[in-house]
Amino acid sequence: MTVDARHAIHSDRPAKTAWQRGRLLALGSVLVAALLLGHELVPNRWGNLGSLVQTFLPWLGLAVPLGILAALVRRSALAILVVLLPLVAWIWVFLPQIRPPEPAPADLTVVQHNASDTNTDVAGTAEVLLAAEPDVVTLTEVSRETAEQYTRAFGEALPHHQTQGTVGVWSRYPLRDATPVDIRPEGVEATWDRCLRVVIRREDAAVTLFVAHLPSVRFGSGGFETGLRNASALQLADAVAAEENETVLVAGDLNAVLADDAIAPLTNLVTAPTTGFELTYPATFPVVQIDHVLARGATVTETRALPRTPSDHLPILARIDTPSS
Repeated sequence: MTVDARHAIHSDRPAKTAWQRGRLLALGSVLVAALLLGHELVPNRWGNLGSLVQTFLPWLGLAVPLGILAALVRRSALAILVVLLPLVAWIWVFLPQIRPPEPAPADLTVVQHNASDTNTDVAGTAEVLLAAEPDVVTLTEVSRETAEQYTRAFGEALPHHQTQGTVGVWSRYPLRDATPVDIRPEGVEATWDRCLRVVIRREDAAVTLFVAHLPSVRFGSGGFETGLRNASALQLADAVAAEENETVLVAGDLNAVLADDAIAPLTNLVTAPTTGFELTYPATFPVVQIDHVLARGATVTETRALPRTPSDHLPILARIDTPSS
């Protein structure tokens, strides 16, 4: 068959209409919408895929502008219409977080920061944290040497302090009953020491504070590797559940977003604000919030990220309404 003959055959086929083009794009939009609405159903048995999806869930919203652009290029009315499905799904899932927060009372301000073990600008970091006028500062990734430097930098503003391993607390109020908490996963070297429990003594009430730094997650041959973090989160959850004081705060770098069902044993015990996207990592272009201040028997009424320090994390500020208020 000659080229002209083949061309004649193809030219006899009716051109696809705007409602027939872009079926694959439309299918992709349907799948994204289903993933947004059913993310809790994604299993973790395949490389912790469920945790991976939940970690980056808000970013699935990028499928909407990308889908519209592709549909316009393809000149597909079908794809443009169906791309509204992930938009509706995203709004349904994240509407509580994108609503403006309502003014709420707070009587305790806590700043949490992964100060980074490579950060040598202690004075500059302390200046950023103190500018928020915190009552309590919790730090992770501090050494004995840098902890002493932070104590001097915080000075009379936060005169009470306790450290344990690579975590520490500096407070306006006296600290009592400092106790190490073992959240070291099985198989991790014995020098790993990343959790501290203290009691903040105020005139009208006592608040138990856990400062923790859970193990990092990695992409590896097994997919999204979260096993060590999950095991550590379970041990922290056991400590929080066993705490007799009704008012409890959990602050630290949890290396997890709160939507990740893998750390549900911990997050089911505490609450966090339902508004805002306060992304904290990486500091150069934050895409996830893995630094948290959570509460039991109190209400975290507001959280917001603070300006950048030399760390690879942004600090997070939390305002808390305690029963004493």
